[in-house]
Amino acid sequence: MSEVKVNKISPRSGTDVTLGDSGDTFTVPSGATLDIASGATLTNSGTASGFASIAWQSSIVTAATLTAEAGKGYWINTTSNACTITLPASASVGDQIIFSDYLRTWGTNAVTINPNSLNFQGYTTPQPVYNTNGQSVDIVYSGATQGWIPTVDDDVSFETAQTYSADFLVIAGGGGGGRGFYGGGAGAGGFRTSTQTLNGGIVFTITVGDGGAGSTSETSKGSNGTDSSISGSGLTTITSAGGGGGGSRNNGSAQGAANGASGGSGGGAAYQNSDGGSGDTPATTPSQGNDGGTNTTLYGASGGGAGAAGTAGTSVGGNNGAVGAIGSQSSITGSATYYAGGGGGGSSDTTRAGGLGGGGAGGNNGAGGNGTANTGGGGGGGGVVGSDGGAGGKGVVILSVPDADYSGTTTGSPTVATGVSGKTVLTFTGSGSYTS
Repeated sequence: MSEVKVNKISPRSGTDVTLGDSGDTFTVPSGATLDIASGATLTNSGTASGFASIAWQSSIVTAATLTAEAGKGYWINTTSNACTITLPASASVGDQIIFSDYLRTWGTNAVTINPNSLNFQGYTTPQPVYNTNGQSVDIVYSGATQGWIPTVDDDVSFETAQTYSADFLVIAGGGGGGRGFYGGGAGAGGFRTSTQTLNGGIVFTITVGDGGAGSTSETSKGSNGTDSSISGSGLTTITSAGGGGGGSRNNGSAQGAANGASGGSGGGAAYQNSDGGSGDTPATTPSQGNDGGTNTTLYGASGGGAGAAGTAGTSVGGNNGAVGAIGSQSSITGSATYYAGGGGGGSSDTTRAGGLGGGGAGGNNGAGGNGTANTGGGGGGGGVVGSDGGAGGKGVVILSVPDADYSGTTTGSPTVATGVSGKTVLTFTGSGSYTS
């Protein structure tokens, strides 16, 4: 085998040098070093194998802090304490760092990553926290816009999830009206509002309650409406209670069903010395509804159901039913709208209107009117003997989030309106979900 010993190989002409011919193999002996000087470029136009892109560190990290370097892999042992890892202050596209849970203890003592002023998944805050046993975090720098991006992190959550403020309106289903002889108007569904901070990447579950059925028997009150709610991780659950059913009676003697039922707003009474149902049941702060009207006059008409967070039900004598209690207004959709009106009481001379906010009218010698769908209005009470109560209106849940933060991820087919004073408004008339 021939051997050539020289200190330098330079091209005879031009700037290119070719080593050998196609199919030749050049070997760097064991123990030798191939040193590529700073500023030089090693270009691969073929297939490279056997090159390690990550230099795994032999020392196990047990300290509470670590300053990481690109191109390295670290075993992180948090058996005794949590660890905060500070990433490089500058990075180039393609830089890669890997962290691995050495003893599967990150669930007890978490690893926090400080992006060190560079973006991580597009943001500098909040600092990502990895707290699942056995995790591996493999991050690659993508450039200034998104910064470090995990290519593997064994996690389904968005580690730099952003927060924003959202407004909620949650209205339960209204109660069903009582059956005549002069049935009680039903209570409206509970009316609750809330403003809370949402974390990005969280699924929120929306439940919209149905209205209660009107009574078809003088010995049974109208049915209560069902609850509406919104809930999710990190969110204070908001639940509004279904409206109370209206009381029922026959033409002759008091019935046990004559008292209105309690609920988000109470149902109205249907007989002499009978009581309206209690509102704000269960109690909330602020109150979600008011009491139903009582009845003190023989053969007098019932009180109307209470409008949620509006006015209480009332009672009048003679053959005149009570007008349904007024509900409450909300401008969450961009215009002031009444919701959760109480049902009117049954009568025999004049139809008594339901309360503003979708309350059903009281029956005039006939059945009570239904509460308006998706307002939570209570059903109207039936008029004379044999007149059924009206059904309660279904509830509604409305969310308002900044246009810039709206994710577009929903189920349940809510109505979506954008640009409402810079907000996107989602109106759920049926159950579904929203992912922030």
